[in-house]
Amino acid sequence: MWVGGSPAFYMSDIRIYDNVALAKMREACILAKDVLDFIEPYVVAGVSTNEIDKLCHEYITSHNAVPAPLNYNGFPKSVCTSVNNVVCHGIPDEYKLKSGDIINIDVTVILNSWYGDTSRTFMVGECSKLARHLVEVTKQALFVGIDAVKPYGHFGDIGKAIQKFVDKHGFSIVRDYCGHGIGDMFHGAPTILHYATNQKGEQILPGMFFTIEPMINAGGYKTKVLKDGWTAVTADKSLSAQFEHTLAITETSVEILTM
Repeated sequence: MWVGGSPAFYMSDIRIYDNVALAKMREACILAKDVLDFIEPYVVAGVSTNEIDKLCHEYITSHNAVPAPLNYNGFPKSVCTSVNNVVCHGIPDEYKLKSGDIINIDVTVILNSWYGDTSRTFMVGECSKLARHLVEVTKQALFVGIDAVKPYGHFGDIGKAIQKFVDKHGFSIVRDYCGHGIGDMFHGAPTILHYATNQKGEQILPGMFFTIEPMINAGGYKTKVLKDGWTAVTADKSLSAQFEHTLAITETSVEILTM
């Protein structure tokens, strides 16, 4: 059963939410998913990442929501657009997409004070075999991680499963960024590692909301942040891809809220 009463209480700094919160999260997460569905036809050669940002912003605000990244710790845009070797937190600008590019669009909306967070990597025009393979493996890695989530399991199982899968394909998993708790806040406990460690991690309990969002590189796993203070790129300039879903845990199942 879900916890009743107030919207949340704290256990090891991880918020546990009730059914009322779940219903609100479903609405926010469906909207975030809808933004990515809406923008997909516009992700074509010749379109600038600023145009993508503008279109997403207008879609979000027209649905009575707020883009969470805008002005978050100084981030200047409404979505993140991470192209080719950009791992995450790419800032939309005048760059125009070219055939062969891959681009991750990361969307977080605030709807009635609840946060929905999801991202996809899109392929523009004719992409290389390597790019196509990287994007497909990254998408599969997300679902491998989701399949490892069980009520009363442990968070360490997620990274272990993703690592085993990605290693088979010769790619690497970014260590510097992770999934996170979400709900009536943008980021919180728990921290979701996408790679294997020797730690079991916190227990996964009913009432938790969190994201899984593996970032997979074609080369090494190391990253660096550019002078803008946000844009994270692969240290070796190799391609990077990412997919993300927000999950809810019940007594008996795992619900993908952004699908």
